[in-house]
Amino acid sequence: MCGVIGVAGHGPVNQAIYDGLLLLQHRGQDAAGIATEDRGRFYMYKATGLVRDVFRTRNMRSLPGLHGLGHVRYPTAGSAMNPEEAQPFYVNAPYGVTLAHNGNLTNSADLKREMFAMDRRHINTDSDSEILLNVFAHALQDLGAAAKLEAMQRSSLRAQLTVDEIFAAVTILGTRARGAFAVAMQIANVGLLAFRDPFGIRPMCLGFRETEQGTEWMVASESVAVEGLGFELLRDLKPGEAILIDRDGQLHQQQCMPSQGLHPCIFEYVYFARPDSVIDQVSVYDARLSMGALLADDVKAAFHMGDIDVVMPIPDTSRPSAMELADRLSLPYREGFIKNRYVGRTFIMPGQAVRRRSVRQKLNAMSIEFKGKSVLLVDDSIVRGTTSQEIIQMARDAGARKVYFASASPPVRFPNVYGIDMPTRSELVAHGRSDQEICKLLGADGLVYQSIHSMKQAVARLAQGFRGFEASCFDGHYLTGDVDQALLGEIESQRLRMEAAEEASQADLHAAMNLQFLQRDA
Repeated sequence: MCGVIGVAGHGPVNQAIYDGLLLLQHRGQDAAGIATEDRGRFYMYKATGLVRDVFRTRNMRSLPGLHGLGHVRYPTAGSAMNPEEAQPFYVNAPYGVTLAHNGNLTNSADLKREMFAMDRRHINTDSDSEILLNVFAHALQDLGAAAKLEAMQRSSLRAQLTVDEIFAAVTILGTRARGAFAVAMQIANVGLLAFRDPFGIRPMCLGFRETEQGTEWMVASESVAVEGLGFELLRDLKPGEAILIDRDGQLHQQQCMPSQGLHPCIFEYVYFARPDSVIDQVSVYDARLSMGALLADDVKAAFHMGDIDVVMPIPDTSRPSAMELADRLSLPYREGFIKNRYVGRTFIMPGQAVRRRSVRQKLNAMSIEFKGKSVLLVDDSIVRGTTSQEIIQMARDAGARKVYFASASPPVRFPNVYGIDMPTRSELVAHGRSDQEICKLLGADGLVYQSIHSMKQAVARLAQGFRGFEASCFDGHYLTGDVDQALLGEIESQRLRMEAAEEASQADLHAAMNLQFLQRDA
């Protein structure tokens, strides 16, 4: 999962993009980057780390221009350790294009082979985002060659790249690329382009604000970035739709790929998105309240209410669900865990050992709230189980008499290939295990999951125009129809190779540090 922002303004946009990335930091903590355009020339800076650590004043000064893109990343394809895979990406031919991408392609391996064998384009990284950029650039190149031939036949000069040609290139991309993608691009001397996959899996919204110089436009992964920068949320992009803001600030829009109906990723509402965001006209906060209300029915059926003294959330994402659940069950609600906000999300951190160690750095249990009580802990989801296991033990160490656990989403039993970092089945605590086995493994006195039907109903009853949801990690149904066991095995092998390389790199780093200490002490 990544965060994308694009701004077309009438003044320098570097600060606005930086501020927007801070608002989208929760979507990726591995790397950050900004690319701006000034009079046909691109300026870019990107590196691994948090937004506040990547950019310095000197970097911001080197990013002039009235148009720009920003990106925060955590890796679902490629390597977390490779700074070259930070975004935005840039290609210089045929017109000069930069790209920021959120999502995953399911046919990236085939496209990469086609790029080399047929299109004569070289892909320099393992990132599917670079592949997506080159597919689009090649389509522009072919369209430009056809237009040039037509201009020569008319004995006229080559016209500038047209809006129709740009939208035609998006259409060609849609015939070749499969998977989930929400994309923002800059085309040199043309403008800001954004589009969304035909299922609308990954989010992308459009905002505007009026200034004395004219209308300024913004696209972003979440509405919180639009509103936080003083823009007004206009709407979400439709599945398969593309928009272009040209150099004159005019908005062009076209349905470039046949819509398959709106199927947003339900994990956005469960976990990823900020609660103050609105995605496809559904408030994330309201969706989580709704999940808590329906989860209360499951808790009531599974446990004897006299056995539970208090309801506590696992900060922060599960707080709305826990509050609503406690209210529905007429149980006291307490904050038993205090969060250290300077530690990143453990879900995103690479490696089980790192996640396990970081849990106690991230959360602290207050004994005064746990001692002698039977507590019901509520979390948004249970993915690998590492965090949940540690938290349950922390509650016991703090004096809890009994620890029950409730998940506001169903068991995560299947890998996700559309942009969520859980591709390896062996990493999923629920894969191949019953609820009773999971409960025993986590060390809880009782465990209840939200049902798939209830989770979908919780969001659907707030929505209009949804065809369904992308919920493959819960129900094993892959919308694009091209995901089979062979592809899942290939993705898992790539993931294992990436983790092995990261562990080896960390081991080398620790060895080098130990050697430095030994040499210093000697």
